[in-house]
Amino acid sequence: MPITLSQADYANWLDESTATATEGDMMAYPATLRKGKQRYVALREGIDLCIEDLWLNDDLEIQHCDRAHPLEFTFEQVQGGGKSSQRYDFFGSGLAPAEVWRVPGQRRIVSVNVHIESFIFQQWIGDSSEDRQVLELLRPADQRYFECSGTPTAAMQMAVQAILHCPFQGLTQRLYLESKVWELMALLIEDLLTVSRECSLPALKPDDVERIHYASNLLRRQLTHPPSLIDLARAVGINDHKLKVGFRQVFGTTVFGYLHEHRMERSRQLLESGDLSVTEAAQAVGFASRGHFAAAFRRKYGVNPGVYARQRRA
Repeated sequence: MPITLSQADYANWLDESTATATEGDMMAYPATLRKGKQRYVALREGIDLCIEDLWLNDDLEIQHCDRAHPLEFTFEQVQGGGKSSQRYDFFGSGLAPAEVWRVPGQRRIVSVNVHIESFIFQQWIGDSSEDRQVLELLRPADQRYFECSGTPTAAMQMAVQAILHCPFQGLTQRLYLESKVWELMALLIEDLLTVSRECSLPALKPDDVERIHYASNLLRRQLTHPPSLIDLARAVGINDHKLKVGFRQVFGTTVFGYLHEHRMERSRQLLESGDLSVTEAAQAVGFASRGHFAAAFRRKYGVNPGVYARQRRA
């Protein structure tokens, strides 16, 4: 049976768990619902950052009523059942409708959550914007807010990791964290505009779709020494621009993103089999540096490859 809380109950529970904490410090959750820590940072008026690393004991349902909503984005890495996934959720300002949030238990969730008041964002874009999609992020209080979700790009993942492992303190820390918040906002908007532009593109011809699938097969076969974008385009018989645009239309990611995902998945399989060391697994999927491989594996799966290999063998 899931634990069900009203919006007010959940807010009160959070208030109780953080009542004695100082702003910017790590705050331990009570073990009633979940184990873990939360760090809240008010970067400046209208911009709030929350970092969480938690383990949810049981399935949780939170019942929300209609409510005014600022701009918000969340990046999550979820680990459970031997699997790991990443996603982002992006919300504009406006009316958040009544809904029930359902969060499965028995999972570790590491998240970066940001709230930005609409007047702050309005200062950035000015009185007008050439992109209708950007204006859609600012809706009246009585109009349902804009929302979308997706898989973080490599650049987004790097910015999130920079927030999670910020090396500074005090004013320098706030300046650094706010710069990363705006970097993530820029990357989210660019992703939104890219998808919008590609949705307006004419449908790919069946022959082009076949060539793009052939290109994906070539990448999977050559993880160790992949071809350049131009060489890959030549190999499948289309130009590099059509390959780039078509690849995102067909697979929802870039050529590099597709290659990276398959490299990481193959390395995970190799480590799970126990046949190769971390260095050998890194080399088998095209990483010349064990350190770079370890960092990429940690971003993807939330654990060092050596630790993962030992856990699989246990």
